[in-house]
Amino acid sequence: MKLSAPTQPVFIISLILAILAVLGVFMAIPLVSGNAFWVAIIAYVVLLVGNVAKGL
Repeated sequence: MKLSAPTQPVFIISLILAILAVLGVFMAIPLVSGNAFWVAIIAYVVLLVGNVAKGL
């Protein structure tokens, strides 16, 4: 399996989700605070897909 660098939009989406997950632990953010762990997992899955899928 060959990995490629994710595109900038995929990286930024992943980064925003990860930041929301961290902020959701410390602040009350609707839909994020109770699910901060899963939001962080989704952020890393998005980044993984961006690395595995070529041109995404």
